[in-house]
Amino acid sequence: DASALSFLSGDGVGVLQIEGTIDDPRVVLAELKRFKEAPWIKAIVVRIDSPGGAVGPTQEIFDELQKTKKKKPLVASMGGMATSGGYYIASACERILANPGTLTGSIGVIMQLSNVEELMKKIGVKGVNIKSGANKDIGSPFQPLSAEGREILQALVDSVHSQFVSAVAKARGMNEAQVRKLADGRVYSGAQAKEVGLVDQFGTLEDAIDFAAKRVGLDENPTVYYS
Repeated sequence: DASALSFLSGDGVGVLQIEGTIDDPRVVLAELKRFKEAPWIKAIVVRIDSPGGAVGPTQEIFDELQKTKKKKPLVASMGGMATSGGYYIASACERILANPGTLTGSIGVIMQLSNVEELMKKIGVKGVNIKSGANKDIGSPFQPLSAEGREILQALVDSVHSQFVSAVAKARGMNEAQVRKLADGRVYSGAQAKEVGLVDQFGTLEDAIDFAAKRVGLDENPTVYYS
């Protein structure tokens, strides 16, 4: 019973764990909603150990964190890795803690395509595309990427990258040009990230929990609820 749990354990901090590749946001969103609505959870630590993943799911989690932040304080705790979409999510929190050796940053977007045309020729197989429009088969592994196709895909990647940069800049209160300069896809250590303003302070998960607890006036060693 939720009310009994609150009575027995007391007010505390929720730890939302985001691990591995981000491709399906449903579990994370459900846990975040539970934390947001539980009256005994006064602040939330978002613990991230992720290399990122698909753009759409990452944006869904980012947007929900932004909404949650209006109701409860959010603190990000980076584990071994919080790169690309993992950093995107961390930036939604009001404070980011990382270890000096955490791998983070990698603010960028990549689309990788394969071309097996020559291999298919060697084994005597020919691919045929029946398409409804000139660009419906962009990225087909059976043919080279045309100049027009490359231009279209580059524009797509640039658009998503701009969304990433803009979201991070706004969430972190940084100048967009400054973030764009940092967002060439490179990976930073936690120490490097702190130097350039992508991370606020060094600290472990326990440090993040203590910070979140103090943020809402809880005593030391608060009750911790894990997702």
